[in-house]
Amino acid sequence: MLVKTALIIIFLVISVILAVIVMMQEGKGGLSGAISGGGADSYWSKNKGKSKESVLKKVTVVLGVLYFALALVLSSKFI
Repeated sequence: MLVKTALIIIFLVISVILAVIVMMQEGKGGLSGAISGGGADSYWSKNKGKSKESVLKKVTVVLGVLYFALALVLSSKFI
């Protein structure tokens, strides 16, 4: 019972962190170009967040895999 409670707490923490990280990522296309006014982008404005964006994407993938793995473990009858 203690293990299941710990896994549920970890699951909830991962859920919140995953939601925050997804909201931190910048949109790709869609209405973002129309709202910002378009205009010519300089080299610096295009590439200023590449390293941050790549780290956020990697963290999102890792947390997503952990989320689904924990969901499968918690839904099993073995715990």
